[in-house]
Amino acid sequence: MVERSVPQQSAAEPILESIEAASRATWRDFVEVTKPGINKSNLFATFAGYLLAARFALFDWSTLVFTLLGTALVIAGGCAINNYYDRDIDPLMERTKSRPVPDGRLKPKTVLWYGTLLTVLGTLALAFGVNLLSAALALVGFGVYVFIYTMWLKRTSTWNTVIGGVCGSVPPMLGWVAVTNSLDLNAWALFLILFMWQPPHFYALAILKEDDYRRAGIPMLPVVKGLKETKKQTLIFTLLLIPSSVLLFVTGAGSWFYLICSLVLGGVYVALAVKGFYTDDQVKWSKQMFFYSLIYLTTILLVMMLDVVITEGIAMLTK
Repeated sequence: MVERSVPQQSAAEPILESIEAASRATWRDFVEVTKPGINKSNLFATFAGYLLAARFALFDWSTLVFTLLGTALVIAGGCAINNYYDRDIDPLMERTKSRPVPDGRLKPKTVLWYGTLLTVLGTLALAFGVNLLSAALALVGFGVYVFIYTMWLKRTSTWNTVIGGVCGSVPPMLGWVAVTNSLDLNAWALFLILFMWQPPHFYALAILKEDDYRRAGIPMLPVVKGLKETKKQTLIFTLLLIPSSVLLFVTGAGSWFYLICSLVLGGVYVALAVKGFYTDDQVKWSKQMFFYSLIYLTTILLVMMLDVVITEGIAMLTK
């Protein structure tokens, strides 16, 4: 009987495989690991915060450009490092398995250094082009996203959605701080709007992707505590979103136009959250909640900006 020999892997093969993987990488992969969709929505919120603070009198294009550039780079850096750290769980989920790192198109260490470089450049742009407070605030958001959310809570606790929401609430504050160089009540009002908005948004996504999260061992609220508790917390946060949004009117940053729009938007959100307790089609309801969360955020930011244009325009006409 003749034994069949098993081909031995040569020492050069891993190197060749690595070179082959690297050769598949394109500039699009370097863009993808920065999560441009998330970045765009955050920059929109940053601009809304900037315009709300600057209005017409203090609007400065150079400051705005450095604010958006620095914010974009820090967010991109954090997202790239998130891609690096999640390389063990991303292959387990349908929506993430084709990302450049798990798919082998980019080396993990390349993405780590890339993310670090982007973060440093973004921090410097804010520190020297805007002010030190904005740079410090961006680093706080980065730290929460990378060290507290990505490396800790995402893998260990259902609080990952709530505490992780801190980093997503920083961009509009950054816009405000870029103009005022202070963390006043208006800055915190902007923070609260984004902070209360995020749990209902991500709970809806977690329900839709529950199997993915369970397969990857990520303790999202629907996976650990079930649908009933998720609906309960969704309702709580949508209710808290209303007084949080009204705070901008109380401080004087928003007019009656803003107040009415924010109450209508918040009321619809609460009504949809309540609907969840009386529906049998959980997937349809979750899709409605997720879709409306995007409408809510985009619209309330647009309302903030339109409110500035209206009030400033009226002030100019009445002079």
